[in-house]
Amino acid sequence: MNVSNSYRICFKSMKLVAVYFLFFSVSVLSQDYIFFTDSPNSIYYDPSFGFYNSPSVLALANETKFPVDTAIKYSGANSLRLRWKSVSGGDWGMAVAETGWVAHDVNLKDSITFYAYTSSSLDSSGLPSIFIEDISNNKSPKQKLSGFLKVLTKNSWIRVSIPLLPFKNNHGSADLTKIKTIYFGQDNADNILHTIYLDEIRMISAGDTDTTPPAIPLNLTATGYTINIFLKWTANTDSDLAGYRIYRSGGSSYEMIGSASKNSKTFSDFVGVPPKTFSYKISAFDLKGNESALSNEASATTISAPDSVLLDSVQHATFKYFWDYAHPVSGLSRERLGSGDICAIGGTGFGIMAILVGIERGFITRDQAVTRMLKILNFLSGTADKFHGAFPHWINGATGKVIPFSTKDDGGDLVETAYLIQGLLTARQYFNLSNSQEEEIRDLITSIWEGVEWDWYRRDSNNNFLYWHWSPDFQWEMNFPIIGYNETMITYLLAVASPTHPVPASLYHEGWAGSGYENGKTFYGIKLDVGPDYGGPLFFAHYSFLGFDPRNKKDAYTDYFVNNRNITLINRAHCIENPGKFLGYDSDTWGLTASDSPPPVYYMAHQPTDDNGTISPTAALSSFPYTPKESMDALKSFFYEYGSNLWGTYGFKDAFNLTQGWYADSYIAIDQGPIIIMIENYRSQLLWNNFMANPEIQPMMDAIGFRYDSTAVKVKEETEEKPLSFELYDNYPNPFNPSTNFGFRIGELGFVSLKIYDILGNEVATVVNEELSPGEYHFPFSISNLPLSSGVYFYTLHSGSFTKTKKFMILK
Repeated sequence: MNVSNSYRICFKSMKLVAVYFLFFSVSVLSQDYIFFTDSPNSIYYDPSFGFYNSPSVLALANETKFPVDTAIKYSGANSLRLRWKSVSGGDWGMAVAETGWVAHDVNLKDSITFYAYTSSSLDSSGLPSIFIEDISNNKSPKQKLSGFLKVLTKNSWIRVSIPLLPFKNNHGSADLTKIKTIYFGQDNADNILHTIYLDEIRMISAGDTDTTPPAIPLNLTATGYTINIFLKWTANTDSDLAGYRIYRSGGSSYEMIGSASKNSKTFSDFVGVPPKTFSYKISAFDLKGNESALSNEASATTISAPDSVLLDSVQHATFKYFWDYAHPVSGLSRERLGSGDICAIGGTGFGIMAILVGIERGFITRDQAVTRMLKILNFLSGTADKFHGAFPHWINGATGKVIPFSTKDDGGDLVETAYLIQGLLTARQYFNLSNSQEEEIRDLITSIWEGVEWDWYRRDSNNNFLYWHWSPDFQWEMNFPIIGYNETMITYLLAVASPTHPVPASLYHEGWAGSGYENGKTFYGIKLDVGPDYGGPLFFAHYSFLGFDPRNKKDAYTDYFVNNRNITLINRAHCIENPGKFLGYDSDTWGLTASDSPPPVYYMAHQPTDDNGTISPTAALSSFPYTPKESMDALKSFFYEYGSNLWGTYGFKDAFNLTQGWYADSYIAIDQGPIIIMIENYRSQLLWNNFMANPEIQPMMDAIGFRYDSTAVKVKEETEEKPLSFELYDNYPNPFNPSTNFGFRIGELGFVSLKIYDILGNEVATVVNEELSPGEYHFPFSISNLPLSSGVYFYTLHSGSFTKTKKFMILK
């Protein structure tokens, strides 16, 4: 795979399994020098600088920055993640400064304080050193942290206080009146990888005697969802407010579980597999460490959600990456979270298909999608660099200029272009209304599609291959012929299908499938027709099949649905066998593909033959059409077991490795896209149906020699779960205002009614009253037009002899 050479290094800790115990109990002055309290950037802290000299290792983000962690923090939104290995002969240092790189007179302070956390106990021999640096980069001699802290106890935040007197007595060449940074650095070369989390890094003066606590927070409420309980309160108005502390009780005493910044009015507590019931109280604390009394109590229970709601949630969150995080100028899909103007052409093709899912699932309106599509298409047509009709791998989303993917990869990328065209042709078929805007969409897509000179990338008329790259500066120096079996099959399919610049169908057989294509061996008892041993990384079964429907498609080599299913099952079987003895691998936690990876690799095409213990959620979730039950089991495992460590604003984060105690903070377009697309292909075949309906596709298949094969349909039918019984699900959300969702399963054809009753048994609304076929159903219910007050209500499902009643609550 032509994988990302991203500079971004992400680290995250293992799952937080204990509550925070230590309170902020000492006074600090409001004039503290605050070196770190929160980072506005969730990936790295900008006023920081790190370095390392081999063989020592230091984890860095954005090449030189302090990595930020959003899952484990003492207060506010995030903490700093310090991960290092000290080796004899090497060195490392990690500096943190106040926003703006402000210089301070440390003679006015007496201590450096911070909070530290580790998921495994760390004694003094493993601790780093600490030193300070002035505005001219002159550094003080190092002081051993082990001289001030003997042990870091695992799973507890510890307040560390380092007196400044040793630095004042021995400051070397550093100017104590102009200190800019606090440095952590190499001390004992124990050759062990360590990780600690740091928060609230300050220089302070003791002695403030003001002990007046802030006001008690008011109006705390709690609402239960699937795996989290959401807290909300009225913001305090204290001028020196520092933040809020969150306390939770499972039925006995209250314990602190986290904190929120002073600007927060909400907190989400991820509590795991439902149902879970907890009660909460919160307090406010100020800059001097004074804490208010506890607020009113609020309680809530998490609720189970049917599979369809989980799929909706995953698709909606993943969609937001392509909609909310698209480049504001062009609408193109950014390469990854934090990549700025760097947009991915292949990822944009995936993003266009995600927009179609967004319309169908009600995440956006068709009109909104049309506006976004025209922005994207006009940019691609009129602004973006093209090289004989092909787009580059990376493009500047503001200017349209190529951003080199590597030194000589500064021109056309035919594979990335194929992913874009796959998405565009799917959209051309979808936007089929007879109005000027949708006609313009179709015309622009046709122009882009017909402008790609696929035959140019054959290099010469006697060549049997397509070539991946061409550059106006380096010509064919990349010299990368596209040969299968891998993720690039769609490139040959589109090149043969092109109405303006086609290549002969013979290239499919002589180039794509010409050498080492067929396999024929069995792995874990599963036959593999084509592909490398053990099937390779799972994106091989995804990228070319987002639009191209593999069901019933058989060429001279294999039935592609069956082969892709077998690749997936082999990948899962490897994770179950787990020859590397990696933590977390089992029948529900599986999936190896290209994704971010722990250092020193950073990005890797994970697969059974090259496995370092990294699971990538996109691998199993993008396999839904092939392994629906196994993929749903994986989705629930990722969602329920790993919670906020793996789930964020844009859905599941890129990868995790429990053996190395690492979770990625990243989202990558080419990993997020297949999740929403292939889940939709499993649910409705939306993208498959639209892509395959393009008039150029069937002639291409005929020319290559594809023929109908029924095996794939049978395989899929055998994997689908059929409704075997009647069931009434819990409504979601509950309590609710203004709307909720009712779900149920019907085991046989019949007349079905679902009605709402008040606590006195009076019928107040009808949700369903009709004949339904066997299957699973979900109906929204809104109280906006009904005169219903707050309180408890009941809903009853009748179908044949089946009757079941459940209760819900309305909160107004």
